[in-house]
Amino acid sequence: MDTHDTRRSAEHFLNLIKESHRGKFKVYIGMSAGVGKTYRMLQEAHQLLDAGVDVRIGYIETHGRAETEALVAGLPLVPRRKLFYKGKELEEMDTQGIINLHPEIVVVDELAHTNIEGSENPKRWQDVMQILDAGISVISAVNIQHIESLNEQVQEITGVEVHERVPDSVLAMADEVVNIDLTADELIERLKAGKIYRPDKIAAALGNFFTQDNLLQLRELALKEVALRVEKKVENEITVNTAQLHGRILAVIDSSEKRARKVIRKTARMATHLNAGFTVLYVQSDREAPDRIPLARQRYLINNFNLAQELGGEVMRVHSNKHIDAIVEACIDRKISNVCISKPEFSLYSLIITAIRLRFLLNRLSRLNIDLTILS
Repeated sequence: MDTHDTRRSAEHFLNLIKESHRGKFKVYIGMSAGVGKTYRMLQEAHQLLDAGVDVRIGYIETHGRAETEALVAGLPLVPRRKLFYKGKELEEMDTQGIINLHPEIVVVDELAHTNIEGSENPKRWQDVMQILDAGISVISAVNIQHIESLNEQVQEITGVEVHERVPDSVLAMADEVVNIDLTADELIERLKAGKIYRPDKIAAALGNFFTQDNLLQLRELALKEVALRVEKKVENEITVNTAQLHGRILAVIDSSEKRARKVIRKTARMATHLNAGFTVLYVQSDREAPDRIPLARQRYLINNFNLAQELGGEVMRVHSNKHIDAIVEACIDRKISNVCISKPEFSLYSLIITAIRLRFLLNRLSRLNIDLTILS
């Protein structure tokens, strides 16, 4: 992006700010580290500062990159909060300090960051929500692998489970989402030139995360995600209560860990694409009553309920030994248009039982004109 485009981007963001008392939220998305998200945020901060805007750096991580560090010079910084953790002095963003100073705009890097234990909020994205609520606009950045509903897809591509994640609902709040795009070849060249990691880490990165195939797939994910967010924003601006017009999806889960989590994430993605709401239903039989269910499965349920809510879904917990009846009743109660379930387990007995149950469920749902989706 040249100087003219950067200035135009800054001006557009300023216009957004004037439309509401709540701070405006701009997010830069990239396919991986090193594409230039932080660099672009700092460029924009300079443009805003030159335009007379009170813009501050709330938190920037330069990772020792010379080009990025050079851009920090001349920008007003909010001092970081110092705290001790396990005998070491560490630094975090000073959220309350930012709110007290109350600049027009603050730049906050690494949206998916997990705060040090003892911080007011566990996650940086929660700090950002607090800053926005205080009427301060935020420019932030995140990599595609940190988006919650894409977690399984990213793991399938890279073989790595990313633990620091941002709920999709946070991105849905963004007033502007911008993709920082590089080709896989350009990014690999930057890596080899030492512009992303230290020399001792380059070989390992090239052999693991930064392979040509990984980057091509992550780039496609990033492009699609930004296109989706832009499309949803346009739809929501044109039509009020669009989600109601497109129905509601029901995700039926059990007390498993990974299978239930996958159903929730895939249903959340489907709901985003369809501009629909979604509900997560767990039918608790006597076999999994509170005094019988193993502690591990209780923990899985709690974590998955929290995940559903983070992704913007509603949670229903129903006690019944009539699983299909409970699903149908939930569909009627919540005016469901589509039911999502996980694919059956691969054992002969479970396949037979599941096939019988599926037939009954499909017949009941078809009478109500409700679709059934089996998620792989």
